Amino acid sequence: MRKRSVLGRAALAVFAFLVLCAHVGSPNVYFDGDAGPYPVRVIVRPPIVIPGLAEITVRLRQEGDAAKRLARRVTVQPVVWNAGPGGAPPPDVAKAVPGAPGLWSAQLWLMTASSYSIRVAVEGDAGRGAAVVPVAAMRLERLGMQRGLGVILAVLGAFLFAGGLTVVGAAVRESTLEPAALPDGSRRTKARAAVALAAVLLALALWGGRAWWNGVDAEYRETMFRPFHTVASVAAAGDARRLTLTVDDERWRQPSRLPLLPDHGKLVHMFLVGVPAGDAFAHVHPLQRDPADDRTFDVTLPPLPAGTYDLYADVTQEGGFPNTLTATVQVPPVPGAGAAAAASGPAVDPDDSWVLAAPAAGPGSTSDLGGGYTMTWTPAGAPSAAGRDGDLRFAVRGPGGRPAALEPYMGMLSHAAIRRDDGQVFVHLHPQGTISMASQQVFATKEARGAGMATSMPMPVATSNDGVLGFPYGFPKPGRYRIWVQVRTGGRVRTGVFEARIAPG
Repeated sequence: MRKRSVLGRAALAVFAFLVLCAHVGSPNVYFDGDAGPYPVRVIVRPPIVIPGLAEITVRLRQEGDAAKRLARRVTVQPVVWNAGPGGAPPPDVAKAVPGAPGLWSAQLWLMTASSYSIRVAVEGDAGRGAAVVPVAAMRLERLGMQRGLGVILAVLGAFLFAGGLTVVGAAVRESTLEPAALPDGSRRTKARAAVALAAVLLALALWGGRAWWNGVDAEYRETMFRPFHTVASVAAAGDARRLTLTVDDERWRQPSRLPLLPDHGKLVHMFLVGVPAGDAFAHVHPLQRDPADDRTFDVTLPPLPAGTYDLYADVTQEGGFPNTLTATVQVPPVPGAGAAAAASGPAVDPDDSWVLAAPAAGPGSTSDLGGGYTMTWTPAGAPSAAGRDGDLRFAVRGPGGRPAALEPYMGMLSHAAIRRDDGQVFVHLHPQGTISMASQQVFATKEARGAGMATSMPMPVATSNDGVLGFPYGFPKPGRYRIWVQVRTGGRVRTGVFEARIAPG
């Protein structure tokens, strides 16, 4: 019983890991950071089936003095969240891409659906350095058998079945005969009986194999990624409106599920997008209704117009697992005389922000941030087709056209949200990429603790005086996208709004 209990708890824990996913419809992981003295960009393309091969690209960003820091060797290593480096396989050596200096590629087997840190280590003229890139590996698809291959395998199987029966019959009928002797009727009868028995045994073996395979397939289907079921509603609270988000899913109640971890100091980063127009946008931070229960969250809404909104809520668990909760919510008008007060009053959380604006056009266009501030989308390096990696770069200017001094916004230089117009793609990213900073801190802390280093790793505070910022990203699908880029400057959070039309790759 004890063994079964342990196995049951382990199964629940694994199941809890499988239902986690960062972002919506944008599985690739982008990271811009430093591997010690080497500035790197790491792109991880996780497999859609598990076990599967992850494609990893490491590019040394040759900027300034970094151009002199040549790398001679790059390795990548998958580390499961609860195993640590000691329980990980040996690092794989990445291969330098011919004709592309500073570009390295590798493939890694991810054997279980779980949360990993991909440890990227670089050795070169400036010594050694490493970066930790968190990746959530999930069973996203079930690959079917190709019809032609199925026919070929069926024919080969029938041939082997018939061949096996032929071997059994010949062995019983002729294996002990003298040379040139012919089998008598008794031997032929025994051979036919042996063939019949062998046919029954082989058929039972095939039936057992089919039952085993169907069991494995059913288990795989059961553990494929399924979003948590969430419910959102808005009710009047005096002269304001209170949004409630509830995770109404049995999997969220499993005792093996780890508690939530603050990311940028917030348990939840919630984004609201008005549909279908997409001109209304809010980035708010709900709080737990009950400190002992992380199923229900509340937040007072900013003065968004009444209508239908798509909701995306980013959360991270203590094991480093990021997940995006989704829902659709109807927002009623502001009650009573609260409309004027809400429009002029401050946000409940000073980091909450919202904007009502039509988008500027694509690369090269400028979005008005208010107060004399503008944001211009720099065309250089912007991806224009699906599946192509690039840079989203923006320049913020203050009154008089001078570069704006960007202030820390929840510890980051900027936050951005990208959504395809049909809602099939949504991603929350930062200049460091699409990774969850909380997940990265979890893995980096575990690695530091394993190496006997200090485990206190404060969030870096980003500032900029030139008003320029960028995001590594590649649009996963063609279509029309809305981009909201948020910065804090002049003592306020300001949001630039842009539209991108992405062609097929």
